[in-house]
Amino acid sequence: MISFDEDKANKKVDDLLKKEEEDLAVILSQKYGVEYLDLSRISIETDALRLLPEDQARLAKVAIFEITNKKLKIASLSPESDSTKSALDDLKRKGYEIELYMVSKASLERAWARYKEISFASETKAGVLDISNEEIESFLSKVHTLEDVVKLIEGVLNQNKSYRISRILEIVISGALALGASDVHVEPEETDTRLRYRLDGVLTDILRFDKETFQLLLSRIKLLSRLKLNVKNLPQDGRFSIKVSGEEIEIRTSLLPGAYSESVVMRILNPKSIQVPMEELGIPEKLFNILDHEIKKPNGMLLTTGPTGSGKTTTLYAFLRRIHNPEIKVITIEDPIEYHLKGIVQTQVDHKQYTFAGGLRSALRQDPDVIMVGEIRDAETAEIAIQSANTGHFVLSTLHTNSAAGAFPRLIDLDVNPKIISSTVNMVLAQRLLRKLCKNCAKEITPTPEQKKFIDSIVDGITDKLKDLQTEKIWEAVGCEKCSGLGYKGRIGIYEAIKMDEQIDKIINQNPSEAEIEKIAKTQGIMNLKEDGVVKVLQGVTTLDELARVVDLEI
Repeated sequence: MISFDEDKANKKVDDLLKKEEEDLAVILSQKYGVEYLDLSRISIETDALRLLPEDQARLAKVAIFEITNKKLKIASLSPESDSTKSALDDLKRKGYEIELYMVSKASLERAWARYKEISFASETKAGVLDISNEEIESFLSKVHTLEDVVKLIEGVLNQNKSYRISRILEIVISGALALGASDVHVEPEETDTRLRYRLDGVLTDILRFDKETFQLLLSRIKLLSRLKLNVKNLPQDGRFSIKVSGEEIEIRTSLLPGAYSESVVMRILNPKSIQVPMEELGIPEKLFNILDHEIKKPNGMLLTTGPTGSGKTTTLYAFLRRIHNPEIKVITIEDPIEYHLKGIVQTQVDHKQYTFAGGLRSALRQDPDVIMVGEIRDAETAEIAIQSANTGHFVLSTLHTNSAAGAFPRLIDLDVNPKIISSTVNMVLAQRLLRKLCKNCAKEITPTPEQKKFIDSIVDGITDKLKDLQTEKIWEAVGCEKCSGLGYKGRIGIYEAIKMDEQIDKIINQNPSEAEIEKIAKTQGIMNLKEDGVVKVLQGVTTLDELARVVDLEI
């Protein structure tokens, strides 16, 4: 008796139908003069697929299956259809070169099926990586420590290459957001690549991965940042944005050629990180009250000083938010605009056409009450800023000096008349940022004899004694799960300031040194950086080690 195998017969029929479909695609390819391709034998890149959303790809009956620089390989079911031509023309207008292939419907379905593998981020417009609210919140709930980020990245490293690169980038950026990192550093070395986050101002190793993955990741970052893929021996700067819960977060990309390929730094400009009220900056009470009075003056100048990364921008923005109201006009001239402030006019300098000095001149024509100049770098900017402060405007700006006292010799070096300085500059503020101890794991210890001697000498030098300031115990960082094993979580400022008074006015006209100005300023009773830092150590806010990292203690 002959048995009939229905499954086998059905499979045979399916195979014949598929063959007929492929044969038809071959015939049509000859008719349209487009090369035939069987996508079942081709690796489909999800990075290429994401250039065209699935609904548009299905409507146009196409699939982008490979991308190399600006060249796209596209599979098509009907090259002459209006929907296909429209989709291809749109890609050409964006600068892409297209290589078209004729495929069967089965091939296209196979390509479209890969859309489900595309990760939760999708490029919605030029330079914007859109991360859905549900997915990012789900991801952030999984990330509590550096180890969580490492596990997630390592889990993706072993996956399909075309899929994993976008996913790795998303995890790296989302992990940085979850942990509050300000920068992501991707540094190729001789045998592998190092990934680091800057957490609370300190670079922290995350993990290492292979160079092949790095090259793919580098191409992805370049594409997103609108950088030239074929340029490898010149520095490049670009940007892209991500959307989290509807809020756009800008990522600034910097590429620098190195010995083993291009080093990548992505700076994360999260608007939430700049929204620090003046009360939470860490300014000591006496200085806070003085500053609160000074920033409300109708004219004059207030300068903040300190190295890059010392929190000057955060402080100035906190001042602007505190004084801003509907009755005054505030204009900022920045390089670049890092964070957008509601109700304030912000303008960005362009070094080729639009300098700080030029921007300041233009701003004055806008009848502002308050002007913030991102930085006084040259004599021209200094001169116009001083004139502005002398003609009924309140000017906020920054200088790159190591101390508050150093601002005065710096202005004199920029050819500002000392007599004008004394009548214009209301106050100079200097600051640094210290990491705060993790409250969950900080350990109380007794200071060593050397540390105790140093602490006592600093406390004895504080003019206005603080009530209830103990000197018998300090704390040290330990590390736990809540702080990712670092022992610190968050940052706080330490400050010093010099207010313009009769004694400072008198000495400025004698072209004094920093040390001479500091000696005179001591009579104002405002703590210096070292004193403010030691007070915060004794209050359990930070550690002596952390203070020594930022300020020379000479213990």
